[in-house]
Amino acid sequence: MSDNKIPIIEVKDLYKIYKVGHTKVYALNGVDFTMYKGEFCAIVGPSGSGKSTLLNMLAGLEKPTKGEIVIAKTHIEKLTENQLVAFRRKHVGFIFQSYNLLQTMNAVENVALPLSFRGIPRKVRNEKAVKYLKLVGLEKQMKHMANEMSGGQQQRVGIARALAVDPQIIFADEPTGNLDSKTTMEVLKLMRKIVREQHQTLVMVTHDNHIASFADRQFHIVDGKILKIEERHHSEEDGPDTEES
Repeated sequence: MSDNKIPIIEVKDLYKIYKVGHTKVYALNGVDFTMYKGEFCAIVGPSGSGKSTLLNMLAGLEKPTKGEIVIAKTHIEKLTENQLVAFRRKHVGFIFQSYNLLQTMNAVENVALPLSFRGIPRKVRNEKAVKYLKLVGLEKQMKHMANEMSGGQQQRVGIARALAVDPQIIFADEPTGNLDSKTTMEVLKLMRKIVREQHQTLVMVTHDNHIASFADRQFHIVDGKILKIEERHHSEEDGPDTEES
């Protein structure tokens, strides 16, 4: 975790209220927290706890009913849809549970794809793709099509693709949901290592406490409220020690 603690995400008094008939359902019920640059954070909670709603709001995919979300000093709850798209493109990378790779493209092309939307020349974006595929340990699979790779390899391509846009923040939604336990551990350790080395902030949503334990801090959410925040201190190789804050 970063020593100088530069806040990158600040959430203040956040509510998301849905109307179901005449009933109000509080998906988020007054949430406050700060996440820092260079930190791996996990939002953990059971199904229906509000964790996916929270991730969607941090990513600017849903608007809050009330409250503030300040990311990289920008109040994203005040942005228009077009401004949000531009903001995400500039600051955010996404890692999905389902990998979302294009099966007709090889690993390099999949990683380079988001860069093509920014108008970056082919040679430059392919060089970047190669760099990040090496970083995630796929130098031998550069030319493999997505459907020729294992789930773990596809998820590594997904991580490389998220990193290639140089994001300040990476959002990961149940990123190991389709992987076996051994591959899950490898991917989680890889994500932790990359966040430290690149000094980015990774926010992962999971329902699994063990998976959450790989993060520097776990934000436990139940019924739309943060119940507790746990901090963990990792050495490079281990699972975690824990203390509660």
